[in-house]
Amino acid sequence: MAVDLLLGLQWGDEGKGKIVDVLTANYDIIARFQGGPNAGHTLEFDGIKHVLRTIPSGIFHETATNVIGNGVVIDPVVFKKELDGLAKFDIDIHKKLIISRKAHLILPTHRLLDAASEAAKGKAKIGSTLKGIGPTYMDKTGRNGIRVGDLELDNWKEKYRALTNKHEAMINFYNVDVQYDLQELEDEFFAAVKVLKTLQFIDSEEYLHQAQKSGKTILAEGAQGSLLDIDFGTYPFVTSSTTTAAGACTGLGVAPNKIKDVFGIFKAYTTRVGSGPFPTELFDDVGSDMARIGHEFGAVTGRPRRCGWLDLVALKYTAQVNGVTQLMMMKGDVLSGFKTLKVCTAYKYKGETISHLPYNIEPENIEPIYTDFKGWKEDLTQMTDPSQFPKELNDYIDFLEKELEIPIKIVSVGPDRTQTIHR
Repeated sequence: MAVDLLLGLQWGDEGKGKIVDVLTANYDIIARFQGGPNAGHTLEFDGIKHVLRTIPSGIFHETATNVIGNGVVIDPVVFKKELDGLAKFDIDIHKKLIISRKAHLILPTHRLLDAASEAAKGKAKIGSTLKGIGPTYMDKTGRNGIRVGDLELDNWKEKYRALTNKHEAMINFYNVDVQYDLQELEDEFFAAVKVLKTLQFIDSEEYLHQAQKSGKTILAEGAQGSLLDIDFGTYPFVTSSTTTAAGACTGLGVAPNKIKDVFGIFKAYTTRVGSGPFPTELFDDVGSDMARIGHEFGAVTGRPRRCGWLDLVALKYTAQVNGVTQLMMMKGDVLSGFKTLKVCTAYKYKGETISHLPYNIEPENIEPIYTDFKGWKEDLTQMTDPSQFPKELNDYIDFLEKELEIPIKIVSVGPDRTQTIHR
């Protein structure tokens, strides 16, 4: 069987967790392929809100097996807290959750390095979540990292100590004030590792290969968003992994010709957390209203999200890079009540009108060109069928489909899994 892939097309926070949860009934395996605990996938059902950080979003379904792939970086401390939060839901974690031996571990000193590095940048900081993600991926590419499979080896603590000593020397090199008690951090870390070792470790590429041969259905779940991709995002204000479709191949060991459908998720407007360029960002009451109505705060960090109109130039770019076959539009309900909606359809770039994403989208180079749409007043949150949509919403969707040349198959009209309308 082929593998379907689900990922975000903006700067993250598009609502991937909810859609994975909605789609899981169609799949035997949900496999997370990149990122770390800086991602927060929010699921809401039965009046309860859940935020998953490392565990795939299919964990609440009885039948699905959830795989943490080799492309993911795992903080055992955060992971243990995540497991503790699931304990009350009577989920058989040891049966439903399996972890690639090739996934890398975030050590306490990775987080300290992250903080020291960001502090040393001063005003040039990139807006890191300080979860140790970047330093862990640096050790991975530098061939120094510690992987989940190392925990099964007798000498893993020796490797740990050697790497930690190296990290402490690097922290001192930054010459910034980072206060910490390593002994205290390590006590918590080693206790969490004991819990991690009770779970099933697998050679995930072989596991998924055999699953495909036996006809099992697989959904690969991405974290963050395509505009944060290390190669194709708004560098250097990006994450440290491949968030685009190619990341599913390297992050799971799935061959490119085994990818079938690519589900691309986007908000009906645009948000961004942290630093970096954002051509359609709003600094007026409209942007403030979007943030308030949409509850735009980071699920993990709590940081307020910057809000702006939908950027169709950027969306076309990420749909193209990922080979998107179906689109899902999230938070359509948030736009109810705005008299006029705007969509950025081109840029004025250094005096020239362009319709593609250029190398640099800093504000001194870019001026967004907008197309206006009449807004709608209706409350979408109680709607259950596309036939109930107001004409203005249908016009908005039709325009996006025509421009993107990709069908919008799902429209989300609220945070609960039931507030999901299939078109």
